[in-house]
Amino acid sequence: MNVLLWVLQVLLALHTAMGAVWKFSNSEQSVPSLAALPHAVWSAMSGLELLCSVLLVLPIITPLRARVGVLAPVAAAFVAAEMLLFCVVHLASGVSNHSELIYWLVVAGFCAFIAVGRFVLKPLE
Repeated sequence: MNVLLWVLQVLLALHTAMGAVWKFSNSEQSVPSLAALPHAVWSAMSGLELLCSVLLVLPIITPLRARVGVLAPVAAAFVAAEMLLFCVVHLASGVSNHSELIYWLVVAGFCAFIAVGRFVLKPLE
């Protein structure tokens, strides 16, 4: 279980970092259902995603694993909350194409699995 959680954390960190870079290079207008988000919120999410991607892998690269171990599930929970926020904004926009919604829900599920896994099933010691 520990190895699976590490692999998922690294993959989520890469996914989140790529999403942050994409948000820096594209505006919120590029996703029609997210156009309701203010640009400042969009930019802040980019910075927070970069921070989360670092926090997800920080326990791997630091000898203080027990002290920073709680940061990885917190980062995963934040990314899950962000994905759920995107779902709510998408549903409120009235867009009929729900392909992005399915994607965001799947990512939120992986994030929730990592958060529960690190908080409950196999916490970092």
